[in-house]
Amino acid sequence: MAAKITGTFTIGDNTFKFTAIAFGRIGGHNIGAKVSKSTEKSLQKLGYDVNEVIDTLQKNLVTGNIILPEGLSRDSFADG
Repeated sequence: MAAKITGTFTIGDNTFKFTAIAFGRIGGHNIGAKVSKSTEKSLQKLGYDVNEVIDTLQKNLVTGNIILPEGLSRDSFADG
């Protein structure tokens, strides 16, 4: 099973958009996340290592460490 994910993540007072492909569903075994070039530039300007940010984002998605929009049930798409 694979799923396309779009969402945002927040670092400090800054919120950024991302896209990802989840293999084995959210909370499953593998997720590939990407950010836009403009987000990469913004993260770098703020002093963040883009690869570390994406690694952390992917780990949070794999472990299910997320906040869902109101009305969306974790049971409908997440493992565990």
